[in-house]
Amino acid sequence: MAEEFSNFIHDFIDEDLEKGVYDHVQTRFPPEPNGYLHIGHAKAICINWFTKEKYKGTFNLRLDDTNPGKEDIEYAESIRKDIEWLVESELPETLYASDYFDFMYEVAIHLIEKGKAFVCDLSPEEMKEYRGTLTEPGKNSPYRDRSVEENLDLFKRMTAGEFPDGARVLRAKIDMSSPNMNMRDPVIYRIAHLSHYRQGDKWCVYPMYDFAHPLEDAKEGVTHSLCSLEFENHRPLYDWVLDEGDVAEMLGWPRPRQIEFARLNLNYCVTSKRRSLYLVEGGYVDGWDDPRMVTISGMRRRGFPAAAIRDFCERIGVSKAYSVVDLGLLEACVRDNLNANATRAMAVLRPLKVIIDNYPEGKTEIIEAPPHPDKPELGTSKVTFSGEIYVEQDDFMIEPVKKYFRLFPGNEVRLKSAYYITCTSYETDDEGNVTCLHCTYDPESRGGETPDGRKVRGTIHWVSADSAANVEVRLYDRLFNVENPSDDSKELCEYLNPNSLEILEDSVVDKSFLEGLKVGDTFQFMRKGYYTVDTNSDFDKKIIFNRTVDLNSSWK
Repeated sequence: MAEEFSNFIHDFIDEDLEKGVYDHVQTRFPPEPNGYLHIGHAKAICINWFTKEKYKGTFNLRLDDTNPGKEDIEYAESIRKDIEWLVESELPETLYASDYFDFMYEVAIHLIEKGKAFVCDLSPEEMKEYRGTLTEPGKNSPYRDRSVEENLDLFKRMTAGEFPDGARVLRAKIDMSSPNMNMRDPVIYRIAHLSHYRQGDKWCVYPMYDFAHPLEDAKEGVTHSLCSLEFENHRPLYDWVLDEGDVAEMLGWPRPRQIEFARLNLNYCVTSKRRSLYLVEGGYVDGWDDPRMVTISGMRRRGFPAAAIRDFCERIGVSKAYSVVDLGLLEACVRDNLNANATRAMAVLRPLKVIIDNYPEGKTEIIEAPPHPDKPELGTSKVTFSGEIYVEQDDFMIEPVKKYFRLFPGNEVRLKSAYYITCTSYETDDEGNVTCLHCTYDPESRGGETPDGRKVRGTIHWVSADSAANVEVRLYDRLFNVENPSDDSKELCEYLNPNSLEILEDSVVDKSFLEGLKVGDTFQFMRKGYYTVDTNSDFDKKIIFNRTVDLNSSWK
């Protein structure tokens, strides 16, 4: 993938290398540890990782832990695990923005000494008023012209914990009339009397993201800071911090270049961490790794192969144009991958018993079937056949509709890899529900061939009752029933698909299928789709299979 992965970003990099701006390429992925990674992050990871691969450069995972009020070690640990799974490679040691707090503080002091930063006493409400609008320039803070000495004194007292939260901030001194709102004397440090999960109580002032981010990139020697398009308007501030902070001179190497690409917008999904947290805390999903979520951990639990997600990211490409990608494309990438790689097996999700009346009583036999039609080297799978089997409930109709070729009274079908059977009668309960079928079989039709060469139009899968093992199957579907659940006109819960999860507790597979089974194994259940062993399976009690995707898209 790395050799073929080319785009406008690489054109910029080629230009920089040709001009000698850099003699190598170093990328990074800098998430905040305040939530789990999602499919949008997967795109950014792939862009940064495979750019590094193409140029034989280096890649950093850096946790941007500058906001102690929202960060958690759980998120930090999940991020590394998710990335290593996605790129199928061990990452270098995780880096942390908080390890650069001393360096950031040094740059802040340098800006104050240059007259490029000042301590401001305006309240948040007053600051908003002074900021102006998109059509009107802002006004200078009355504290903007404090002397360098006063600013240094106040900032050091802020650092010493003398003032409460919100009392003062440190602002960059840029231009209150700039058409770019991000350049109107932005806040670069605020007071926060919060313990940091890595730094403890060392700091009570913390840098703002737009100030910290370019300094983190520079400190690590990142050459190209590749980020999504919402940071394009922040690039002037990114450059200002590096240039006015004299960072290249301070560190002794070229400063990084920021390049933006369009973020991934996927329909029928939400990727906002705030909205994802709403779903988790509201109990609308079973945690961040719920298989209906498009978090990386959720997709992994559902059974999406890492290679399929990477394929999806490559197919959608890299551009600056806003677009919305159909979730069906991601599902198609998963389906294509599993069709080529997933082992086949028979599982009956909604069992209906079939008694084969003319099959010898007490007899069982072994039926062999190929586990993959395109991989003969895998040999055959062996399952038990007997006079009582289970088939799917929807493989029988009392009064068949047009072009229904499965079981109905008087009709003959082929049992996959076994025999031809003909339905002779059926039993019902007091409410008229079909509870059992009676059939006869043709003992000369084993393997699907008959001496007279007759053919049938219906082939169905089955599981022998004699060797059936009970499993739980969870039929996952799309979490939302509207294309744009991010629409703020309603509560997010009002867009939830009520049929996003159906749990089948009485599904059956052949006992032999469970031998050597482990969490994360994915199979094609013949005629039913692709299913993955859930991470929450208790192998001593009941194994859980998650539906990964159908054989074909069934969404309407």
